[in-house]
Amino acid sequence: MAIFRYTARGSDGAVSRGQVVAATERELAERLRQQGLTLTSARPANEQVPLLDRWLQRLQGVPVVDKIFFTQNLGVMLRGGFSISRALGVLALQTNHRYFQHVILSIESDAEAGQSFSQALRQHPRIFNELFVNMIAAGEVSGKLDEVLKNLTVQMKKDHQLISKVRGSLTYPIIVVVAMIGAAITMMTYVIPKLLEIFEQNQAQLPLPTRILIAVSNAFQHYGLWLALGILTLVGLLVAVGRTRFGRLRFDSLFLALPVAGSIIRKVNLVRFARSLSSMLSTDIPIIQSFQIISRTLSSIHYRQSMEEASQALRTGAAINKVLGRYPKLYPPLVEQMVAVGEESGTLDEVSKELASFFEEEVDQTMSNLSTIIEPVLLLILGAGVAAMAVAILLPIYSLSEQIT
Repeated sequence: MAIFRYTARGSDGAVSRGQVVAATERELAERLRQQGLTLTSARPANEQVPLLDRWLQRLQGVPVVDKIFFTQNLGVMLRGGFSISRALGVLALQTNHRYFQHVILSIESDAEAGQSFSQALRQHPRIFNELFVNMIAAGEVSGKLDEVLKNLTVQMKKDHQLISKVRGSLTYPIIVVVAMIGAAITMMTYVIPKLLEIFEQNQAQLPLPTRILIAVSNAFQHYGLWLALGILTLVGLLVAVGRTRFGRLRFDSLFLALPVAGSIIRKVNLVRFARSLSSMLSTDIPIIQSFQIISRTLSSIHYRQSMEEASQALRTGAAINKVLGRYPKLYPPLVEQMVAVGEESGTLDEVSKELASFFEEEVDQTMSNLSTIIEPVLLLILGAGVAAMAVAILLPIYSLSEQIT
């Protein structure tokens, strides 16, 4: 199969352009003829994008914004009376991401070949996760696919906004820290050695802070490459260990134990849990299967394990709030109590949505306070570093001036 860009004419002479998946140009012409169009020109769409670029886009994945655009507009088209196949064809033309465009056209081709929409989506797990596919499948069975797409759009937007807030709040501190490290390395490698040559030439008695500064500067000058290689090796080892189950458990426990970061990680996972549970409960997916699916959407391995164990406990008829109560370090009493109220009143989907909104506001407030706290701390660290370096340089100068007088 290939993607063809074509130009065709209708019986009234009107020109029609577009792109479609077909095995050969002859098949394309036959499909257009069935639509009352005559093919005038066609060329493979893939020729416009270098193979390397397509592979790079595939490795990078599809941006969340593009998936939100796809989901939202697909729901709008279905509510407007479009068929799945026609809507996918229009969305493929409107998508600028070449790899995602290819995927949409592939899904359109599978749908036209008789597969259900959810089955076609399941062929692309790197783009559409299990939660997305299962909710689409439930929407197809219930006949409420447009409503499911609307719920998915809201969930994806909320999740994207949440992650964007966290990243945005951490961007400034990271830039400042990187700039501080870069300035310190530059000073130690190029500036400090030239200043310290003066002290060595005058054979001045150097105080302890100056000797420490000289030692650090010499280390950067003579062993800088080895230090960089050592740091890169250490980072590589940590990444390799972090990909193992043992490493993920240990690192995840460490992150959850951190004073501020641990609270943010908990709240982000609670938002995803509550928002996903609310969306799943609005479909006909069984609650046990819902917990299994949700477990694969959470970033923390401890939360994943709790969801997997909860799905097993629910098989025995245990209440959801009692199951969550087994993990007090992951789920605060508020979650347990509100879930209990939702179960008793039969409004667990609404309660879950309220919980998600509550923790989203908590994360927003935490990130706002975090930037307020981090800025003065960074200034103190920067000031302490500059002061220590100034003392180490000025003390010998003061000593030399006394000797001269």
